[in-house]
Amino acid sequence: MHTTLPAATHSVIGYRGRAILATALAVLVASCGDSSTQKPAAPPPPQVTVAPPVKRQVTDYDEYVGRFVAVNSVEVRARVSGYLESVHFKDGQLVKEGDLLFTIDRRPFENAAAQARATLTAAQSNVAFTEADYTRGQQLVKEKTITDQTFEQRAQAFRNARAAVAGAEAALRTSELDLNFTELRAPVAGRIGDRRVTPGNLVTGGTGGTTTLLATIVSTDPIYFEFTFDEASYLRYERNAGKGNDVASRGASVPVGLKLIDEKDFVHNGRIDFVDNVIERTSGTIRGRAVFDNKDNVFTPGMFGRVRVPASAPYEGLLIPDAAIGTEQVRKYVLVVGSDNKATQKYVTLGQLVDRTLRVVKEGVGPDDKIIVNGIARVRPGQAVTPQAQGADGAKPGQGGQPAPAPQK
Repeated sequence: MHTTLPAATHSVIGYRGRAILATALAVLVASCGDSSTQKPAAPPPPQVTVAPPVKRQVTDYDEYVGRFVAVNSVEVRARVSGYLESVHFKDGQLVKEGDLLFTIDRRPFENAAAQARATLTAAQSNVAFTEADYTRGQQLVKEKTITDQTFEQRAQAFRNARAAVAGAEAALRTSELDLNFTELRAPVAGRIGDRRVTPGNLVTGGTGGTTTLLATIVSTDPIYFEFTFDEASYLRYERNAGKGNDVASRGASVPVGLKLIDEKDFVHNGRIDFVDNVIERTSGTIRGRAVFDNKDNVFTPGMFGRVRVPASAPYEGLLIPDAAIGTEQVRKYVLVVGSDNKATQKYVTLGQLVDRTLRVVKEGVGPDDKIIVNGIARVRPGQAVTPQAQGADGAKPGQGGQPAPAPQK
């Protein structure tokens, strides 16, 4: 059933709707006007950790790559020819000086020695007979029983007999020496390589160039480490040594450190014992050598390593955390907080890394500068900051680009 409202009712509803709509529009306009007049609050200055440089006695070092070289390297070769009878070592083992290594068939040399002894015995018997005949001839020649010519023949026979004895003695010594040479012993202590000849093969001995190589021995303790450095470094070392500084000059014998390819620090200590007398024309470098103990046999000839050589006398230097250093293309810089609590960029000249966390600063900062050591990633030069003091040694590596942690509530 359709009901028609009176006209007065329509007018009342329309009036109320228009009033409600007008009120909503007024509230919306008012809210928009208020938001346009509000301004956002400025963020507070970022918190950073600052610290002055650390003063410490430091020494400049140069690093060079080199390789180990054996102090003694010997090729084991036979002095006599013969058939190899036995081998008395295992390939690659450590041997002591005098250890038996190889044995050559001794029987031919034993026979030669026995024959030489028999020859010597016969010569000694002959010299005894001729000596007695010579002694009797001295008396007979005085009595004119024999002629001077006969006596001279007896004297010559005695001299020949003594010469024969001397020759037989020399032959016996040679045969005994050859017999001893059938046993090849280690001339030096060290590590022996693999055998080059197996038993049953003919070994050629002697002193010529056709002798048979049986094995090689390299000494292991101590061991040399050879490296090269450039001409400019050589001049700097020599001039510093002339001033009494303990650096790597020819006659200094200064301590050096060494690390292997799998080590992070220079944990091995040695001393420089030799600097060459010639600079290579082709490379412009000169050879240096250090000696190291190798009681645990870690070092092996031919192994690479890195040696650290002192390049200056000890001096008082300024050190800052390595994480506090920024890079701008090829230049290095740090951010310093001034008295107005604003960050200032300072370019620095850097030195070596100390204790793997601190970097020596040659130029660019002073001992009283407040260097940002934590939070530099949030700071730009000229920006205001909220500094918090901390010792430079307390800055942990790797924190230079991270903000300071918020305190726990």
